[in-house]
Amino acid sequence: MAASHLLLFSLLCFLFVYQCHGACAEVDSDTEAVAGKGFKLGCISCKRRSEVEGAATVEWYFRAKGEADFIHIYTYNEDGATIESDHFMDRVDWNGSKRSNDIQDASIYLLNVTFNDSGTYQCFFNRILFYENYEYNTIVSKVVHLTVVAKASRGTASIVSEVMMYVSIIGLQVWLLIEMIYCYRKIAAAGEEALREAANAEYLAIASESKDNCAGVQVGE
Repeated sequence: MAASHLLLFSLLCFLFVYQCHGACAEVDSDTEAVAGKGFKLGCISCKRRSEVEGAATVEWYFRAKGEADFIHIYTYNEDGATIESDHFMDRVDWNGSKRSNDIQDASIYLLNVTFNDSGTYQCFFNRILFYENYEYNTIVSKVVHLTVVAKASRGTASIVSEVMMYVSIIGLQVWLLIEMIYCYRKIAAAGEEALREAANAEYLAIASESKDNCAGVQVGE
């Protein structure tokens, strides 16, 4: 019984560590790009049920400053990427989830940013979740308001955001380390308990055998 409990506890610890490594965080995109350089337009939508299989397609739209309507600029699905607008032709690269149709990161990378790229970007996740007896469709959208400047500026908000990001990463790693140590100690304690139970069982077996031998000798006398 102790061995089965030990195996189950080890499996739970492994699953916990695995889930920590596979965590998804919805981080907002940067909103200031420098003309003539590249820029990552971030768009992340995490699944609420990571154990459920899913598939997603992504579409990006753009509305320039002063314009009333959005134009379709980019599509990404199981067949690959398609640039839908001549303005962005040969200037957009996929920077999101790779080797999976279960897309959670739909970020794209703009090459050679121009002032005409200032405006509002919107990405749409069209996601299908595959349950045992049915499929569930959801649509999630994210908005990025991009400003293109001639020279990079770093405001207080950007500095604080970066510091908080590093603090969060370090905190998560420390927490994960503590949990791993906790799991290791539990496994070690369970192993010692199993060894003690095995030793006690062996001792009782030897004692019982010795008692039977003694009884046999007395009967023979």
